[in-house]
Amino acid sequence: MPKPLYIEALIRTDMAKLWQRTQDPAEHQRWDARFTEINYIGATTPQRFRYSTTVLGVRIHGEGVTSHKREATSALRFRSDHPLSMIVSGSGYWRYIPTHQGIRFLTGYDYVPRWAPADRVFRPLMGWATAWSFDRLRIWLEHDIPPETTRLRAIVDVAARVTAIVAAVRTRKPLLALIAFVPLSDKVPAARRCLRKRPPR
Repeated sequence: MPKPLYIEALIRTDMAKLWQRTQDPAEHQRWDARFTEINYIGATTPQRFRYSTTVLGVRIHGEGVTSHKREATSALRFRSDHPLSMIVSGSGYWRYIPTHQGIRFLTGYDYVPRWAPADRVFRPLMGWATAWSFDRLRIWLEHDIPPETTRLRAIVDVAARVTAIVAAVRTRKPLLALIAFVPLSDKVPAARRCLRKRPPR
């Protein structure tokens, strides 16, 4: 039985900024790699929303509802009838826990996959994308670097490391490959900086 996904990031910021950039759809869609667009539908309670993502030029969409208690927890349910959506329906939450070191921003969510065999690959990918996005949000809040800039930095970083490995193989100079192992800058998003397992209570 697949386990629900859990991701947690420690972000050194104030609650008001974190709340805005996670609860405002226009801000949310900028840092979350899982979505291309998020929009609220009317003014309802709980709040309905529509989301979409573009994969290989195909726009996949779905809808959901979210409710929240300010500066505490945000819960949501979502579903998609799109035939190419890997997710049929699901639910999850965001929690905001202030600490002396910063705010623990965490999520837990699970879903019903449309194709169970493919979920063996898709679920870890979703976990990675969520963690990478959380670190991207951290950089935006801690260093005031826009998500669009960190996405470009991540692409350049990967390209540089791949180029170093290819050059090392082609020139038979293995030391060139060391470039690929240079520690990643704290201002380039990395999924591994996030906690991926629920801590013991």
